[in-house]
Amino acid sequence: MIPRKAYSIPLPGRAPLHLGERTLVMGILNITPDSFADGGRYLDPDRAVAAGLQMIEEGADLLDVGGESTRPGAEPVPAADEMRRVLPVIERLAGRVPVPLSIDTYKSVVARAALERGATIVNDVSGLQYDPELAPVAAETRAGLILMHTRGRSREMYELAVYDDAPAEVARELEQAILRATGAGVRREAIVVDPGFGFAKRSEHSYEVLARLEAIAALDRPILSGPSRKSFLQAALGERQPAARDWGTAAAVTASVLAGAHIVRVHNVAAMVDVVRVAERIGQSRTPNP
Repeated sequence: MIPRKAYSIPLPGRAPLHLGERTLVMGILNITPDSFADGGRYLDPDRAVAAGLQMIEEGADLLDVGGESTRPGAEPVPAADEMRRVLPVIERLAGRVPVPLSIDTYKSVVARAALERGATIVNDVSGLQYDPELAPVAAETRAGLILMHTRGRSREMYELAVYDDAPAEVARELEQAILRATGAGVRREAIVVDPGFGFAKRSEHSYEVLARLEAIAALDRPILSGPSRKSFLQAALGERQPAARDWGTAAAVTASVLAGAHIVRVHNVAAMVDVVRVAERIGQSRTPNP
């Protein structure tokens, strides 16, 4: 197991998020009609809140709430529609769950509204490339900030998936995202990085980055790994519907834990909590070569 450095992410209005002692599990709560893995399941706020509470019971350490699908080729959603989907759910969950809530958005207006209602982390799939006002919002509110690697928008990202050394290039571009954040006043200690499996990457690129996650660790920021049910898994599994990719996800989550990821972002919380626990024990039981 690659040693995992400890970090403490300051969060507004609550205790810091301590990372490193074990890999944390982030549950995905998509409140969308078209997300690739579970679109439409939680559009009803009551169902979404119940699903979030169930994830907490199953062992989720964080919840990531999103109102716009960012799958390749997805159509953008107006901010008003996104807020109508996520804000009632965040507001209701914030008063009932003991774990941090993350808003999965690249729009500053959505992020601000979600943070006002109890979210404490912004999860930006654009790495601060889509909305120049998002970083100032994160800085002003002192929210945690997850910066994911991608190139271009959903419709063009695969055209930009050209790499000579994917892990090294992803790391360099994430460092640029960190500089965009800190240049706008975000504290470096508030930042988590995500290599963005499947975003502007062919399947071989995602596997290469996962196999060399230490390139991302060199940025000296905690790592979020999000392989859950992604299409790159099909390069090994063959064509599968997203819900049938959980065994492949389990393998990628295990690799993430052993490579030193601090957080794994998953759909099937109950199963992946078990996977993380076993992977942690494997890593802890490994003894150095004499």
